[in-house]
Amino acid sequence: MELKDFTIPFIGLKEGKHQFDYQIDNSFFELFNFDEFNATAVKATLEFHKKQTMLELTFNASGTVNVHCDLTNEPFEQPVEGTLDLIVKFGHEYNDENEEILIIPHGEYEINVAQYIYEMIVLSVPSKRIHPGIEDGTLQSEILEKLEELQPGTEKKETKEEIDPRWNTLKKLLTDNK
Repeated sequence: MELKDFTIPFIGLKEGKHQFDYQIDNSFFELFNFDEFNATAVKATLEFHKKQTMLELTFNASGTVNVHCDLTNEPFEQPVEGTLDLIVKFGHEYNDENEEILIIPHGEYEINVAQYIYEMIVLSVPSKRIHPGIEDGTLQSEILEKLEELQPGTEKKETKEEIDPRWNTLKKLLTDNK
């Protein structure tokens, strides 16, 4: 997979709607030196509407990315769904400061959409990645068991018996002053 695979020569397209489909896997993310996904299986579609004075692009993505759980470090399939709308206008110089409007110079005849597909997929993955087995209790993991053991409020009763007797004397001083 190469970046040029995502270049659309719109000058040769008739006015109207056109659809482009892309199968996104990890080789796509390697183009951006992005390695947070173990595996990727996402279908991205682009509805490309060519008008006389501008282009309207609607990106959609759905599929899964395999990531590590933030709590247990267990890998799991994270579903992703994303959409992105982009209007491309023609102007004197290139300008991508507005995230919804791209201005390209008059005379341009093609556009590369890889960056927009990349951003749409990466932003559709939750920032906190939690294995679904944690929520429904089906995940069995040593890390998860250790986290539950170390959770505050689950102190063992044995620790109460092992209190140093000097602390009891200090506690008595606090209660005597009331």
